[in-house]
Amino acid sequence: MPMPRRPMARLLLAASLLLPAWSVPARQADPPSAPADPLAASLAGEFALQDGQLEEAARGYLAAARAANDPVLAERATRIALLAGDDVLLRGAYEAWTAMAPAGDDMQRTVAATLAMRSGDRRASRKAVRALLADESEGWKNVLAAMMAAVGKQPALVVGLLEEVVDDGDLPDSLEPWLGFGGFAQRLGQPKLVERIVAQVVAKFPGEPRVVLLRAQLLREDGKLGEARSVLAGLAAQPTLPPPLRLSIAAEYDALGDPAEAARLLAQGPQDDARYGQRAFLLDKAKDPAGLAALYEELKAGATHPSPTRRLLLGQVAEYLDRNEEALAWYQNVPGGEAQAVANLRRASVLHALGRKPAAFEVLRALQSDVTVEDQAQRDAYLLEAELRLKDGDAAGELDAYGRGLAAFADDKALLYSRALLWERRDDIAKAEADFRRILVIDADDVDALNALGYTLADRTDRYQEALQLIDRARVAQPGSAAIIDSYGWVLFRLGRAREALDHLRQAYALQADPDIASHLAQVLWTLGRKEEARHYFDEARRLDPDNRSLQRALRETGA
Repeated sequence: MPMPRRPMARLLLAASLLLPAWSVPARQADPPSAPADPLAASLAGEFALQDGQLEEAARGYLAAARAANDPVLAERATRIALLAGDDVLLRGAYEAWTAMAPAGDDMQRTVAATLAMRSGDRRASRKAVRALLADESEGWKNVLAAMMAAVGKQPALVVGLLEEVVDDGDLPDSLEPWLGFGGFAQRLGQPKLVERIVAQVVAKFPGEPRVVLLRAQLLREDGKLGEARSVLAGLAAQPTLPPPLRLSIAAEYDALGDPAEAARLLAQGPQDDARYGQRAFLLDKAKDPAGLAALYEELKAGATHPSPTRRLLLGQVAEYLDRNEEALAWYQNVPGGEAQAVANLRRASVLHALGRKPAAFEVLRALQSDVTVEDQAQRDAYLLEAELRLKDGDAAGELDAYGRGLAAFADDKALLYSRALLWERRDDIAKAEADFRRILVIDADDVDALNALGYTLADRTDRYQEALQLIDRARVAQPGSAAIIDSYGWVLFRLGRAREALDHLRQAYALQADPDIASHLAQVLWTLGRKEEARHYFDEARRLDPDNRSLQRALRETGA
């Protein structure tokens, strides 16, 4: 999996999980045999949490909550138990919480729904879903949150509930819930259900542009590119398109492999520097030098006295056109301030591209020593120098750039993180670990470093239990991150717990269609002997990124 290993998406789960106790079946966690000291128990829970021992952390907080009759501690125990995956423990924490705070809230109702689904009780799950949907404004989000938390353990039940909600017309009469459930059904690989959702959405919201856009997206993903293009053309032909919708249509044309049409569409309507920048990117992607040249002239003609931002943009377009000398002139004429620092970074890149490498590094050295610029710009000059040294194959120079950067900006997390990636590329895992751990000394709760170190240990060493603890700490901080859920599934797989891993990888992919996750999911399915399904996810990973490192490794290891 390519690094950096950063969070992909945050679950709607912030509103969270639960339902009244009548909907929660099955046995309870055993109560403690003797009253605990609240402070000692909560401290034990916190220390266990810092060590990534989620079950022990949940038990500690639950014991403290019971001893102090504190609903806040009981809620914390419930949230941690939800991540620990022990549903008996989760049920005990949930029931303690609801006993202490019986009024109930969205989080409680969502947790109750999650418990019902995870236990496989279809009837209780349906009641829980109906209770959540009674809140017509936000209830559908909580239903989705509960389904996402349960889909790993009970995929068939979740799909069945999803079908019932859609076919029974239980969703509110507004577009967003239908689009949300349609996207979830699509990520679960349920094309027939997606078709039914789209049919109902079209009937309920005739002429709604976002529905038309959804149809085009689904046609594209089904491989019906001509039909998708036809639907988009009809939508784009409307005389008035709100700017956000125009951007969405352009993005869909780009996804269809037609960045030129996307740029043409963005050329209509009011223009600003952001829109010009998007057009330039698309025209460069379309390999349309004539279009870029026309845009370049348009930008120059429209600015007698160009602003610093416009000069930066002109330099960028000149770069796209390989007019590097003109790009240098634009960058050199950006006035002082933050824009000038950015221009100098770009100027160094252009000089390097022109083969004037000593001059490029001289610009960066000047920026690194310029005390009048913002610290971030100085720091970025070290990062860019390391990147250019890497392009040159200058391993010593790359490492030296990081060393000097850290001498100037001791313990800068971005520099440490990037240097850790250097060590990982060089297979020096001990040094990569040292830099990740240095970040954690500075900020013990840095989620990126926790996840990156945990994933690295899981992927490149056999220290799986240690990796698990680090990833669990990241899961507590960001329970809805697809990247972290993927890391968790991957370390379970490396621990030999392939069936458990599959549950979490399915959940991660339901949250985010990503080539790393698809590759991991495919490898686990292949290992479990489900090769036809594995091939589907290998194909998905290829579609998303054929050069993906996780994909290439999985193909080698499975022989697929």
